Amino acid sequence: MPDRVALVFGGRRVTYAQFEARANQLAHHLARHGVGPGDHVALYASNAMEAAETMFAVCKLRAATINVNFRSTENELRYVLRDSDAVALVHQRGLSANVEAVRGDCPDLRHVVAFEGSPPGIDLPAPATTGNTADYEEGLAAESPDRDFPERDPNDIFIIYTGGTTGRPKGVMWRHEDIWRVLGGGVDFMTGEPIEDEWQQARSGVDSPLIRLVAAPLIHGQAQWVMFGGFFMGGTIVLMPKFDAHDIWRAITEERVNVLAIVGDAMARPLIEAYREGPPDGGKYDASSLFAISSTAALMSPAVKREYLEEFPNALLTEAVGSSETGFSGIGIISKDAIEPRGPRVNSAREAIVIDEYNRPITPGSGQVGRLARGGYLPRGYYKDPEKTAQLFVDVEGKRYTVPGDFAIPEADGTFLLLGRGNTCINTGGEKVYPEEVEGVLKSHPGVFDALVVGVPDERLGSRVGAIVQWREGHQPDIAALDTLGRTELAGYKMPRSYWWVDQMPRLATGKADYTGARRHTEEHSPSAQLPTTASR
Repeated sequence: MPDRVALVFGGRRVTYAQFEARANQLAHHLARHGVGPGDHVALYASNAMEAAETMFAVCKLRAATINVNFRSTENELRYVLRDSDAVALVHQRGLSANVEAVRGDCPDLRHVVAFEGSPPGIDLPAPATTGNTADYEEGLAAESPDRDFPERDPNDIFIIYTGGTTGRPKGVMWRHEDIWRVLGGGVDFMTGEPIEDEWQQARSGVDSPLIRLVAAPLIHGQAQWVMFGGFFMGGTIVLMPKFDAHDIWRAITEERVNVLAIVGDAMARPLIEAYREGPPDGGKYDASSLFAISSTAALMSPAVKREYLEEFPNALLTEAVGSSETGFSGIGIISKDAIEPRGPRVNSAREAIVIDEYNRPITPGSGQVGRLARGGYLPRGYYKDPEKTAQLFVDVEGKRYTVPGDFAIPEADGTFLLLGRGNTCINTGGEKVYPEEVEGVLKSHPGVFDALVVGVPDERLGSRVGAIVQWREGHQPDIAALDTLGRTELAGYKMPRSYWWVDQMPRLATGKADYTGARRHTEEHSPSAQLPTTASR
């Protein structure tokens, strides 16, 4: 299927043959400048056709791409380049100022390539020097489009740098075979059955290819593997330059998108509201081609799930859970009669279990909270960090599991009730509060557009529950209404005592909650409203 459209981006369309040729040319260029098996090539860019080509070119050389957040400052860029031992860097020209500021501090960095464009919303000054930087298109034009590289190996390494939500980014290392199994479609996500080989996956898309829209940036593992998996099945990927709800619905209408891949409420809520508003010039968006909407890597609140089910009753709405350290861990099909207010309920992956503090499996149906653990196909660990790698793995009854920090309750029917990350859990007077559960209730208020819940210091309780709330335009903040609403769903100790009203919610470029930024906001600003702490019981 060489003439099938592989990738659509910003008005550009490339077929599989064209995409293959350009990725081969870039691979030859990088090889000419010393990139080979086992090397690391950093990619510092927002979504772009060239970003996708770079990821495939690097794989062809049996090297590994290092995803660098395009919002990274000089210090953050310097850290990732040095931590990853990157020997080459491909970046957008609009980020050249940061690149030039740090390249002298990165002795392993031997070659730099720049392509046109800038990340949305980032306007850096012109760099003091252009350095010895190769032009992307000139580099490709000088190379062969042929695929004549050494054979790849299942043991080649794929690296995903985490978003750094709880500290500095860490590089999670995967064998190609393992990450394909847990994220790339090598295991059927719904049944848990491994497929025979990659050719079975490729053949599945020959007659009925799907068109997938990737709403998240490629710095996010979720977006990378929606793209990789779509290509492996011969589908078409629609890649967005940035997250803009109306632009996404226009693309769905024009490209006849079948599958929409999003990241939780941060994307789901503005999307559903833009759909209801319709195009700015009037009319209605055509979503009749859309038969699957999948949220991954961040939670959708119950109120938002109901809105999607009302607007798209014939579409399959799913919520998948996983992480850079586990890959896919479970998926839930969302229906009106099965929306769990405490968190997502998912069918667990075949190798997923919940363990207690002593690393013993928790009996399903006991109601006990534990840590989600994933066996089977596992990562090799964190790059250059044996201490954190040792903390990631546990032995459960003689078998190795990864434990990334998600808390869950195993149910008698084989599902898991996901409660959230342990590093965001709030201990208030000895009681555990999981922020996502409270956030879901707060966002069910019709006047609340977004909310994040964090722990704030309290002399008596150790920590009390605090919330940052973004109200909808035209709605007056009402702390009493939020507290009353919350207590109809949750125990009193789970409800926030302190509130901060904001015009813009702190979130990462990937759409995930920025709990570090939220805590910083509570430290730097006085609460907008507060209830007596004694009322929290």
